[in-house]
Amino acid sequence: MFNNSKIQFESPETIKKFQEEKLRETLAFINANSLFYKEMFAREKIDAAKIRTLDDLRLIPTTDKTDLQLRTSDFLCVAPEKAVDIVTTSGTLGEPVIFYLTENDLQRLAYNERLSFETAGLTSKDVMQLMTTIDRRFMAGLAYFLGARELGMSICRVGNGIPELQWDTINRLHPTVAMMVPSFACKLIDYAKAANIDFKNSSLRKFICIGEALRKTDFSLNTLGERIASQWDNVKMYSTYASTEMQTSFTECGEGKGGHLPPELIIAEFLDAEGRHVRPGEEGEVTITTLGVEGMPLLRFRTGDIVIHHTEPCSCGRNTIRLSSVTGRKGQMVKFKGTTLYPPALYDVIDSIPEVVNYVVEVFLNELGTDEILIRVGTNSRSEQLEKHIKDVFRAKIRVAPAIVFESVEYINSIQFPQAQRKSVKFIDRRG
Repeated sequence: MFNNSKIQFESPETIKKFQEEKLRETLAFINANSLFYKEMFAREKIDAAKIRTLDDLRLIPTTDKTDLQLRTSDFLCVAPEKAVDIVTTSGTLGEPVIFYLTENDLQRLAYNERLSFETAGLTSKDVMQLMTTIDRRFMAGLAYFLGARELGMSICRVGNGIPELQWDTINRLHPTVAMMVPSFACKLIDYAKAANIDFKNSSLRKFICIGEALRKTDFSLNTLGERIASQWDNVKMYSTYASTEMQTSFTECGEGKGGHLPPELIIAEFLDAEGRHVRPGEEGEVTITTLGVEGMPLLRFRTGDIVIHHTEPCSCGRNTIRLSSVTGRKGQMVKFKGTTLYPPALYDVIDSIPEVVNYVVEVFLNELGTDEILIRVGTNSRSEQLEKHIKDVFRAKIRVAPAIVFESVEYINSIQFPQAQRKSVKFIDRRG
């Protein structure tokens, strides 16, 4: 059903024409089946049949997570009993949203991840070790499994955490690629060093990384990426970016110059705070229109993720839009002492300090109603000198220094990995 992978190598004009054809099909389906969008079209006096080009999309208002939270069932385009898999969003910025996937949607998901893995240079000869959860209502873990099957890879579902079990699996099954949150690679390295495991001579040759940025906006490695690469230099890292709402992945090729958009699966726009399109090279909010989704398709959905997009052809031969790492989430923006920050900028600073084992960033309002930042640092080297050093590094890199509180490594670990969560917690917003 989904077999259009060559379209990414066509000319930008051919890609645009292809997407516009798919857009018209999507609009016809949504107009016939989505109560939410039918009401929107009637209210805004929009004739869906007249939305024929990518530019015409601007005539449709955007939607966001609040719409999904308040009217979930009205986005559903099939009878509930047609759903064969039910998942939820992670709830990072509010209550989780339920998503219903049909058999067609699972086939699309498998195709998407196969395409993602192929973009990263994987083949049927690879063996993947899945170091993320496949349960807890998590769409991505299932997608990785389905994509690996679609590509013909073997896959071992170890799940997240437990470095000892991960290394036992690596030594027994000899996987060539790991699917992981990149900061977990640091834990694998630390465990290997403590256990005298020659990790550089393991079978692993590639990491497909989710959830955390590996690169700066100029595509050079950030602090976390450099920390891994400097120690495990014979493994190549690839970033992949996705969300439950888009049911699609943007994955780096071997050039490491941003995640490639799969044009047969999604249309992406990049908007400023007022909803205007930003130019390539400027920060904008990822706003998506899904193609080929049957259960809960979305039109002009604002994800809250801020990226920089690029439109020039990639040297890998693809002519698709490329996305930088997420520079921040709209709901997590912090205005601290006259400086506007997103959490990834704070992570990049604290990751550069070797004495810091783990940490959690907390944001709250002070008595004046303005933002304050507190970083709880897990370390085995508490001292006034270390606190001063951390603050000096912050001032040097981002001009302002947050408050620092030292905690035990075990305590921070308990905050970062609560039992009810499927993603690690690094940012806690207490601003209400």
